Amino acid sequence: NELLKNLTEAVGVSGEEKEVRLLIRDLIADHVDEWHVDAMGSLIALKKGTGKLNLRVMVDAHMDEVGLIVTDFDSNGTLKFAGVGGFDDRALLGKVVQVGPKKITGVIGARPIHLLNASQRNSVVKMDDMRIDIGAKNKDAASGKVSLGDRAAFVTEYEELGPTAIGKSFDNRAGCAALVELLRERPYPFDLIATFTVQEEVGLRGATTAGYGVKPDVALILECTPAYDLPNKDDVSPNVALGMGPSIYVMDSGTVQDPRLVSLITQTAANNNIPFQIRRPGGGGTNTAVIQRVRGAIPAATIAVPGRYAHTPTMMINLDDYANVVKLAKATLLNLTEDIVKRN
Repeated sequence: NELLKNLTEAVGVSGEEKEVRLLIRDLIADHVDEWHVDAMGSLIALKKGTGKLNLRVMVDAHMDEVGLIVTDFDSNGTLKFAGVGGFDDRALLGKVVQVGPKKITGVIGARPIHLLNASQRNSVVKMDDMRIDIGAKNKDAASGKVSLGDRAAFVTEYEELGPTAIGKSFDNRAGCAALVELLRERPYPFDLIATFTVQEEVGLRGATTAGYGVKPDVALILECTPAYDLPNKDDVSPNVALGMGPSIYVMDSGTVQDPRLVSLITQTAANNNIPFQIRRPGGGGTNTAVIQRVRGAIPAATIAVPGRYAHTPTMMINLDDYANVVKLAKATLLNLTEDIVKRN
C-alpha cells in the first residue's frame, strides 16, 4: 500500500507536522474544492456535496506522531531528550532516530549491560538516563548540528508481512490514509470538511481549534487504537484484536460516544457484511473528546484501525482492518441523515 508507506515514513512529531501536511495536501488537492492551513498547522479541506442534505460533516484524523525533543547537550556531544507524547521507556534503547530539520542520524544509547551491576540489570533504564548519540565529539560539535527543541523521529521502514504491515506512526497515519481515500470518492450528499489535525498526542490541541473553526453539525473521527491481543497469563479478552475488523468506540477516558452514531455505525457494518469489534470501554482518548464539546456540543463518534505496539518505534496493523475502516466510514457517511443528529 503505497499510500500507507509514504504517510508512515514521513516525519511529523507533534508540533512539527509540516512534512506530513505537505504530503497530504498534494494527495488531496485534486479531490477537494478548497483547503487552508489554520494557525495551529492543521490542514482543513472542503469537499462540496451534492446539496441533498443540509449538513456540514467533519471527518478528522490527526497527523502527528509521538517522538522525542532535544532538551540539552552533554559535554561529550550526546543529546539529552524528553518524550513528545506518551512513551514506554523500554522501547527506546538502541533505536535509530532522525533529529531536526536536517534529519541528523542518531542512536539512543545508555550504559552497556557489561558495565551494569546486578540490580541495574534488573531495572528498566529511564529516559533521563538515555542519550541520543549523533557522533559529535563534544557539546559545541553537537550544537552545530542540532538545536534545542529539535524533534527526533524514529526511523522505521514500512513493510508488508502477508496480511499485516509494520511501520512507524500508524497512529495516526492509518487514519490520515483512510481520510485521503474518502476524499477521493465522488461528492457526498453533504459538504464534507476534512481536518488533518496537529498535536493530538500532546493534548488534542489541533482538534480543539479545528472543531471550533469549521462549525460542523456532526463529526466522525478516524483513529488507530491500541490492540492487546498477545499471549497473557490472565484469561482476559483483548480490548481489540488484529484481523477482526474496525474498532468502534463506545466510551473512553475522554468521552462517551454519541449513541445514535454508534448505532448507525454498527448497523451499517452489519448491513454491509463488514466485520467490526466494540472497543472495550475505558482508557485512552481521541480527538472526539474535544470536538464533541465545541459550539454547544457536536455529535461525534470514532472508528479506528486496531494497531499493536502503539507509541513505540514500530507498530503492526492488519491490512484488511484498514480497508474495512475505509469501507465502513464511507458507508456510514452515505447513510447519514439529518434526523439522526436531531435531538428529540
